[in-house]
Amino acid sequence: MYVYDEYDQRIIEDRVKQFRDQTRRYLAGELSEEEFRPLRLQNGLYIQRFAPMLRVAVPYGQLTSRQTRMMAKIARDFDKGYAHISTRQNVQFNWPAVEDIPDILAQLATVQMHAIQTSGNCLRNVTTDQFAGVAADELIDPRPWCEIVRQWTTFHPEFAYLPRKFKIAVNGASSDRAAIEVHDIGLEPVHNAAGELGFRVLVGGGLGRTPVVGSFINEFLPWQDLLSYLDAILRVYNRYGRRDNKYKARIKILVKALTPEVFAAKVDAEMEHLRGGSTTLTEAELQRVAKHFVDPDYKALENVDYSALEAEHPGFARWRSRNTLAHKKPGYVAVTLSLKPTGVAPGDLTDKQLDAVADLAERYSFAQLRTSHEQNIILADVEQSRLHALWLELREGGFATPNVGLLTDIICCPGGDFCSLANAKSIPIAESIQRRFDDLDYLFDIGELDLNISGCMNACGHHHVGHIGILGVDKKGEEFYQVSLGGSASRDASLGKILGPSFAQEAMPDVIEKLIDVYVEKRTEDERFIDTYQRIGIDPFKERVYAANH
Repeated sequence: MYVYDEYDQRIIEDRVKQFRDQTRRYLAGELSEEEFRPLRLQNGLYIQRFAPMLRVAVPYGQLTSRQTRMMAKIARDFDKGYAHISTRQNVQFNWPAVEDIPDILAQLATVQMHAIQTSGNCLRNVTTDQFAGVAADELIDPRPWCEIVRQWTTFHPEFAYLPRKFKIAVNGASSDRAAIEVHDIGLEPVHNAAGELGFRVLVGGGLGRTPVVGSFINEFLPWQDLLSYLDAILRVYNRYGRRDNKYKARIKILVKALTPEVFAAKVDAEMEHLRGGSTTLTEAELQRVAKHFVDPDYKALENVDYSALEAEHPGFARWRSRNTLAHKKPGYVAVTLSLKPTGVAPGDLTDKQLDAVADLAERYSFAQLRTSHEQNIILADVEQSRLHALWLELREGGFATPNVGLLTDIICCPGGDFCSLANAKSIPIAESIQRRFDDLDYLFDIGELDLNISGCMNACGHHHVGHIGILGVDKKGEEFYQVSLGGSASRDASLGKILGPSFAQEAMPDVIEKLIDVYVEKRTEDERFIDTYQRIGIDPFKERVYAANH
């Protein structure tokens, strides 16, 4: 992973000193709340329902054991003993005191971390596939490109005051695990017929109040022009994006209003001024960054036959089938540590668990780990011969729930328990559904299913792209939940369709159970929930769910 040089370190340390003085002036009454707001947002600090929330940047989801131990220390010393993995692969602390934020940022700087550009109307954390660099189905490692984009966007003066927040994702595998089609910009490395490297470029995707699947506006952009083309897109957005209405300020609204074709033409016009200029990438620059993403010291290993072990330990077999992914190197496997056991807010880890994860990464995965936008943790380079031993340790630590990709592997925003924007709570809904479907045999029988929950229209829980999506709504001061079906964030992404009138909180487990019943009755062999939905449509689900109410 990328390692700071002396300039990086000095910039981060200077930023901490600057914000320490800004915070001192605010607490002394020398800066008003209005004056302090843009300064705190530039440093990842929100004021939530009950306390501040600090969002720490985890570039493209990569962490070291040392950095993870620092997360644990901060959770212990400055928070209530836990941290939360967000859907942008970042880490959030929900209870720090404002006066402690400069000290937290100073400690983060000692392990090459910060909270810059994790909030506000700027370019946010660049995200990618949590299995980048190791997945067997990977075509090109996207991490060097994520880092190139990260370095270019950080502190870029033109992008510090955009019409709205802006998100970029990069995918390098045949499967799209980075959800690029619902980002402001999605990038996918490809080779043309001549074998040259370039990018497919998508613009105008996004969720929130107006969900949109983006449009590919360039099928082959030479890699040398990547930053110039991104610059051109941002220039068009900065110039024409609406600033009079925050609900219509995202680039997706502009692309839709202009049409993707007209937007692409404006980007091409900007490229006339940028092509061949200072943002043109060189082979030397690519190699400077790429050298940080070489393979670790893999051993020459053979793949392991687990059949005897799995016959003896069916729990291990079940876990391996759900929580591991094929690795590009023989004898290795990528492992997902589930942060979705029943009774725990999805994506939360305690300080002790963070320390334990750091230990596991050192002993099993070259002292590195990843966060995923599904709010789990990944050990990317585990020797297959040590997988059973790891599983035993994960069981002890609470990380071995074999539900990755299943119904209880719920993506969930903090909701009304924490967020001042939320219309309804999210975490209790997730827990009630997990409790209803805690039979592992039935969970495995249901198969792959994405269930996503958001507490408001900002869609931090990505409910629009859940196979089943749940949205908290306010009805005359009471919390209700709207259900949508048929969303998908993977390749050929789709947005869910609203099932009908919303439901009270206590009804939600029954509603989900009825939806699952329809699927189980109607599916054909090998069909996932999303496949059955796409084949039979929404009506059978609607009829079952609302029948008992009439």
